[in-house]
Amino acid sequence: MATFNVADIPDLTGKTVIVTGANSGIGQAAARALAGAGARVVSAVRDTEKGKAAAAAMPGLTEVRELDLASLDSVRAFAAGWDGPIDLLINNAGVSGPSLSRTADGFESKFGTNHLGHFALTNLLLEYITGRVVTVASQAERFARLDFDDLNWERRPYAPSRAYNDSKLANLLFTAELQRRLTAAGSDVLANAAHPGLVATNIYHHDGPRRPSDFLWAVAIRLLAQDAEHGALPVLYAAVADVPGNSFAGPSHLAHMRGAPELIARSAAAQDPDLARRLWTVSEQLTAGRSPV
Repeated sequence: MATFNVADIPDLTGKTVIVTGANSGIGQAAARALAGAGARVVSAVRDTEKGKAAAAAMPGLTEVRELDLASLDSVRAFAAGWDGPIDLLINNAGVSGPSLSRTADGFESKFGTNHLGHFALTNLLLEYITGRVVTVASQAERFARLDFDDLNWERRPYAPSRAYNDSKLANLLFTAELQRRLTAAGSDVLANAAHPGLVATNIYHHDGPRRPSDFLWAVAIRLLAQDAEHGALPVLYAAVADVPGNSFAGPSHLAHMRGAPELIARSAAAQDPDLARRLWTVSEQLTAGRSPV
């Protein structure tokens, strides 16, 4: 029976952790738990004032640095300003929403932020990472189907749920290919992913007109969702538990929507090595970067 909780996090004194999107929700809960275990936690956030307010409520040693994953210039600036070992990088920040929007570089916002921003960040920081990379994905990846002919939604009618699902499949394919490359390079660094379950966080809140599905989601979240502290447990499990690389952690109950974390399955597409390699190559081209592994 899965029983992992915050008390199972080992002493992290002297360790450095970066958490993207740590000013609210799952990211804030994970950052607080890791800081409470003794880690130096760097909150990488778009809004530094909100980040400072969140960090002020955390125990231990915390720091806030600006990072906008919807801007490759911001990602590069963050990485250029970094010096020193990173024991754990948690790629947590993410966006959702009902309408088409684009990043500063012109990418569809969900794919550009949730995947490409974290892809670029991880590769730029990889020379400093000594422990693990954990990327927050989702079981929504099971409903994804990457269209390499139109990743940027320039020709297809925009489908917001599909775009989000695709970005989460990309997270898992990125994790798998990163682990393959790390292993081939003889690195001890592990790349894992986590599905937080159904969690009541700001990612489900958005401005603009409401659709019928939004009201259904609101009811489901009110009745079934767990809080951010419980949603962070799969992320923390992937970060510190004794699990192999390319693990996918998620809640153990209610179709992996609630409960203590355990390792869960993923779709056939998420396990396709050719698809993972293809996405990696395209992601390097789109971000104008080369991986060190």
